[in-house]
Amino acid sequence: MQISPCSKSCAIIVTYNPDITALLELSAQLKKETDFIIVDNGTKEISSIVESITVYEKCKAVIFLDQNEGLAKALNIGITWALERHYDFVFLFDQDSSLCDLFVKRMIDAFFDASEKTLSDIAAIGPRIINPQTMRQTSFKLFSKFIFRSDRKLANSSSHYTVDFLITSGTLLYLHTLASIGAMKESYFIDNIDLEWCFRAKSKGYDLIGTDEAILYHAIGERSSNPLVRAGIIAQHNPQRSYFSSRNRVHLYSVDYSPVGWVIRDICRFIVKTTWLLLTSRERKDYFKNILSGIKDAKLLA
Repeated sequence: MQISPCSKSCAIIVTYNPDITALLELSAQLKKETDFIIVDNGTKEISSIVESITVYEKCKAVIFLDQNEGLAKALNIGITWALERHYDFVFLFDQDSSLCDLFVKRMIDAFFDASEKTLSDIAAIGPRIINPQTMRQTSFKLFSKFIFRSDRKLANSSSHYTVDFLITSGTLLYLHTLASIGAMKESYFIDNIDLEWCFRAKSKGYDLIGTDEAILYHAIGERSSNPLVRAGIIAQHNPQRSYFSSRNRVHLYSVDYSPVGWVIRDICRFIVKTTWLLLTSRERKDYFKNILSGIKDAKLLA
């Protein structure tokens, strides 16, 4: 892999009805180290929110979409913007993420270091994720045919890991691999977009790397008293979003590049999560309707 040490990076923040304080804090962190843009998914009165961000020299653009086009399309719009301006790397961020000090430098340094230790080209590298609500760290996941493994060290490395999946927020993409891998799957709209893209990248022979050299503070899903959620076994979202989560994961079960180990494990998790919601949630009727609709509509996805 021929990569220049002078490679250019840009961060993409996708927003939709953002927490203003969190967005301002993330922007203030990024402007110290890298160019960044905001792609907004139809937030009302967003222009007044971003006025205090566009004063940063490092904020290169704010792209306003007329309506919520979904996370995948917003990411693709940002990635296309970066490609047209000849950036080499993009960082992907949700609006509610927080970074460790020198996050950008740590991630790019980790990418170059890991590149010297792998036989295949690296498509993306992700930071260690810590839930700021519980301070629980998320393991780096690796799936074999029948066994789930986590935190498997990269050969000759004490801080990098071989992974099959990286969550969207905080991930660093090497843009020169996208011509082969392809863009984010826009028909997914939201949920499992990162899973699908990562599985597709791995199927084309690229490596995905997790690293302890950088930390992203990010909560996956919503707050809940559910012990399965608090233990990190499942993520819980509102009934409306459960439609997309159910539809997209069932579709992923059928594609030939999904790891068998993940499919087996996730079917079990899906059954447990659905059963728990239907037995305990006050919104069980809404969950049931949306989950059932999602399962039925999975076959309609391209």
